[in-house]
Amino acid sequence: MFTGHMTPPAPTHIEIERKLDAPAGFVLPDLLGVAGVTAVSDPVEHALDATYFDTEDLRLQKARITLRRRTGGTDGGWHLKRPASGGARTEEHHPLGRATRVVPPALRAAVEVQARGVAIVPVVRLRTTRTVRNLVGADDVVLAEVAVDAVHASVPSANGRWTTLTAWDEIEVELVGGTEKLLAKVVKAFVKAGAVVSDSPSKVARALAAAGRVAAPGAEPATEVQPPAAGSAGAVVLEYLRDQVAHLQTHDPLVRVDADDAVHQMRVACRRLRSALTVYRPLLDREVTEPLREELAWLGEELGAARDAEVVRDHLRGLVEAEPAGLVEGPVVERIVRTMDERYRAAHDEALVTLDTPRYFALLDTLDALVATPPFINGPAGAEGAAADVLLPLVRKTWKRAARLVDAAHATDDPAEHDLLLHDVRKAAKRARYAGESLVAAFGKDAKAYGKQMATVQEVLGEHQDSVVIRGYLVELSAAAHAAGESTFTYGRLHALEQVRGYTTETDFDGVWAAAQDPAYRAWLG
Repeated sequence: MFTGHMTPPAPTHIEIERKLDAPAGFVLPDLLGVAGVTAVSDPVEHALDATYFDTEDLRLQKARITLRRRTGGTDGGWHLKRPASGGARTEEHHPLGRATRVVPPALRAAVEVQARGVAIVPVVRLRTTRTVRNLVGADDVVLAEVAVDAVHASVPSANGRWTTLTAWDEIEVELVGGTEKLLAKVVKAFVKAGAVVSDSPSKVARALAAAGRVAAPGAEPATEVQPPAAGSAGAVVLEYLRDQVAHLQTHDPLVRVDADDAVHQMRVACRRLRSALTVYRPLLDREVTEPLREELAWLGEELGAARDAEVVRDHLRGLVEAEPAGLVEGPVVERIVRTMDERYRAAHDEALVTLDTPRYFALLDTLDALVATPPFINGPAGAEGAAADVLLPLVRKTWKRAARLVDAAHATDDPAEHDLLLHDVRKAAKRARYAGESLVAAFGKDAKAYGKQMATVQEVLGEHQDSVVIRGYLVELSAAAHAAGESTFTYGRLHALEQVRGYTTETDFDGVWAAAQDPAYRAWLG
C-alpha cells in the first residue's frame, strides 16, 4: 500500500429503497404486523432543499449517477449516488461546505470519467416537505424508514433564478435493518392502499423528464444497433470488451483519489483491451481498432511509472526487512521508501494530469463507441460465425507464438538476445493468458485453466524482468547513498540477491514451460 499522502475515499453506504407515487388523498395503511413490524414511530417532518448538478447534456443522469447538495433533514451535505447490483445504490457523503453552485474538487474527480472536462452546473432544485416514520421490529430495531414527500421541482431560468416546473407526492421506503423480503411486503401494502410503484428512477429524473430534457427510462438510442446473435463470436468478444471498458472506467475515480492498487487495475484494463483488439483483429475493422490500440498503449505507459515505483518500493522494502540485522548498514529502508515514494508521487501527479486531458477524454469517448457500435466484420468467418469456430483458432495462435519465441530463446547463444527473447516470451504469454481469460464466460473451466497456466508462465518471466529493472534502481540508490556518506554495502548485497533471483527464475521458467506444454491445457482449442 502506498505510504504517502493518500486521500481516503468518502464514507459510503448501500441504499436499498423503493419509490411509489401517492395519489391525492392517499392514506398510509396500517403496517403493524407486516413482516415483523411491531411499532411505527410518530411522524417527524423535515424541510429539504436540494440542488442537483449535472452537465448540460446530462451525462451523469445517463450513467444513472445523482449528484446533489442538500440542506435540511438529518444528513445535510453533498451526496453522490451510483448504481450498484440488484437495483441498490451506493451513496457517498461529503460535508456541506460554503460553495452552493460549484461542485467540490473531490466530487468533481469522482465523476470526471463521465463529465470528461465539461462544466457541471445546477440543473434542478427540489424543495421537499418530508414526513418520516420508522418501522420498528423486535428489540426496537429500526427495520425501514418510510418517507412521504411533497415535492416541488424547479429548473434554472435565463435570469439566474429558479422557475417552478412541477409538483407531486411520493413515498420512499428505505431499508435500514430489515430484509428485502420485508421491503417487498411493505411496498405491497402501499400498493394495496392505492399507491403506484414509480416508473421513474429518481426525483431528479422525474423533474428533468417534466422539463423534456431526458428520455424515458429504458429508451433505446436514436440509432438502433442490432446486437450480435447469442453464441456468436461477436457476442463473446463484445461482452468481454464491455467488461474491460467498465473496469477501466470504474477505476478512473479510484486513481484520482490514490486508492490502493487502482493504478495497477486501470493499467491492466488497458492491456486486456489492447490484447483483445489484437487477438480478435480478424473480426474487427482495423481502421477503427488500430488507432484505439495505440491510444490504449499511450494510457498504459502514462500509468506505468507510478506502478513501477510502487512495485520497486514494496519489493525492496520486503527484501531489506528479510535480511539479518547485521547485514543492513545505514538507513537503507528509509532511503528506499523516501526515494520511491517521491517517484510515485511525481508519477501519480503526472498521471492525474493525463486523466484531465482532451486526449484521454477522447479515448473514453472512443471506448464508449467501441462497445455501443462495435466495428465488427461480419460473415461466417467473422463476428457472425459460431464462437467455437471463429475464436478458438485465434486463441490457439497466441500459444503458437509464445512457443516459437521460447524455442528461439533456447536456441540463441547471445546472452543479450536471450534476455530480449525472454522478455518477448513474457509479453506473448501475457497475450495468451488474456486471450484464454476472455473466453471463460463462453468456454468455462477449460479456458480458465489455460489462462491460469499462461499466467504462471508470464509471472515467472515477470520476476525475471523485475529483477533486471530493480538492479538498475539499486545502482542509483547506492550512488545516492555514497554521495550522502552512507554505507553502500547493503545495496551491493541486494543487487547480488537480485542477480540470483534472475538466474533462479530462468530455471523456474523451464519447469513452468514444461508443465504448460501439457496438451491437456490446449485440448479445448482443437
